[in-house]
Amino acid sequence: MKTLLTASAVIELGAGLALLSCPSATAELLIGAPLEATAAVSVARVAGAGLLALGIACWLARVDTQSRAARGLIAAMVSYNVATVAVLAYAAIGYGLRGVALWPALMLHAAMAAWCVTSLLKKAQCKNKDSE
Repeated sequence: MKTLLTASAVIELGAGLALLSCPSATAELLIGAPLEATAAVSVARVAGAGLLALGIACWLARVDTQSRAARGLIAAMVSYNVATVAVLAYAAIGYGLRGVALWPALMLHAAMAAWCVTSLLKKAQCKNKDSE
């Protein structure tokens, strides 16, 4: 779980910093269109702050992987990654958006969701074996 939390921290910190510092350029890479309205730029920066917070939480939790809080964080990351896959897939299929990073980001979030689920299931299996 330590490697998962470290990888999640690095990914989310990078994405958060990109959205905070260059929201329009980041959006253009992801969806193939810049953010033109100031409201959209502001919302993207709020999303960046949220990703930065997730990255910090993952970074701090990586040293305490046995805690219930770390498992809760991984469960939250499952929902975040699944929702991100759905949003990006809809952007590509429903809206026809095509940024150079769209499909790689979608696949990365799908892989991270699978990794999170696998990690949670392994922990649950270990816990069940210990209680027998």
